[in-house]
Amino acid sequence: MVTVEWLYDRGYVFSKVARQQIPMLMAGVDPGRIAERLRAKAEVIEKSELLTITPAEAGLVESVLRDPVEDRLILTSVSEHAIFGRKGGGDWDRVDFDGAGNIIGIALAPGSRVVWLASGHIDGSADEDSFRGLIGLDHANYQEIYIEAPEGVSFSDITVVEGETVFASDPVGGGVYRLSIEMPLAEKVVAPGIFCSPQGLAVSEDGELLYVSDYRYGIAVVDLETGEVSRLTTDLPLIVDGVDGMWRHGRELIVVQNGTCPMRISAFELSDDGREVIAYRVLEQAHSEWTEPLSGNVDGHRLIYVVNGQWDRLVAGKLASDEAPLPSQIRTLPLDQK
Repeated sequence: MVTVEWLYDRGYVFSKVARQQIPMLMAGVDPGRIAERLRAKAEVIEKSELLTITPAEAGLVESVLRDPVEDRLILTSVSEHAIFGRKGGGDWDRVDFDGAGNIIGIALAPGSRVVWLASGHIDGSADEDSFRGLIGLDHANYQEIYIEAPEGVSFSDITVVEGETVFASDPVGGGVYRLSIEMPLAEKVVAPGIFCSPQGLAVSEDGELLYVSDYRYGIAVVDLETGEVSRLTTDLPLIVDGVDGMWRHGRELIVVQNGTCPMRISAFELSDDGREVIAYRVLEQAHSEWTEPLSGNVDGHRLIYVVNGQWDRLVAGKLASDEAPLPSQIRTLPLDQK
């Protein structure tokens, strides 16, 4: 009952099956008290606007970024092992890379000339020989940069900081790594064994802390000087796990919580030392167009993100035989809302 009340205080919504089963687990507890805590409906918060619809042939779109250098929208496709780009209202162009694996994360540091992509093997397919590592698209000379991941490692989510340093998570092996053009041999920031499946990454404003989201662990705070790993804490009635995509925007972490019920996009305000959530805002929740909000990137004072994930339609790297490819929605969510 304590757990049920804890979840209720944090806005949790139980499924129909759970609402039927939970009272059977609590013999002797007042049924009325239980029923009061089994919330059935979520508050709907819809603040985003539709930016574009992706072409169906882009398949499973995992992330999106607006490249300010060319004012181009770039999509990463897990299933097509490619990216898709569009400038203004023009046609979508497809770009393939020799031997690329699942193209997943995409990131660009402010003022940088290189758009970074993560190429890995996370779709359950038998394609073990695809390229695993980082692919950089250099605007200065239009060259492609390839940096291999350590053997057996698949990069997924990435974030880039000043100096073209890239932090990358491996959701399959469990490690977190740091590498760059000048340091192409990946350095372990967090060795496998602490996290179950690290996902989103963000670096503190002073560059001293790395935030790592993991459904099972919660949000980790990694001291980049000492390597110490601890949990992001809070005294607020707030669920801080269930986080997939994550980005820092000023003093806040912007998080896509597609592992909570209801799914939501939240802003967590950090303490001065960056180790505690001291305030929070729910920016969007239980949107009528969502199937599963995935990843994206902060663009100025808005989040651009993928609305309808299609992981449930993928079987061993391919669409199920009775499924047809679907377009995906890309929406923009203002981050300065009150």
